[in-house]
Amino acid sequence: MKKLFIGNLDWGTTEEQLKELFSQYGEIEEAVIIKDKFSGRSKGFGFVSFVNDDEGDKAVEAQNEQEFLGRKLTVNEARPPKNDRF
Repeated sequence: MKKLFIGNLDWGTTEEQLKELFSQYGEIEEAVIIKDKFSGRSKGFGFVSFVNDDEGDKAVEAQNEQEFLGRKLTVNEARPPKNDRF
């Protein structure tokens, strides 16, 4: 499985729109938009998980720096979360 970071999303982007955009490159396991836990508003980024690594790589190549809903997307492989908390 390959997880991608999708940055610079329009605030109104839905998870369904994100899934629809990236499903043209392969089978999507999950598409999530990260939201503020207090307001419920989008934080402007999300993650898309592909079942197949090669399909995820194709999506990065095709969508990085491309415009979606008036914003230029940042698309790259997600990094593991930092464990800075003690």
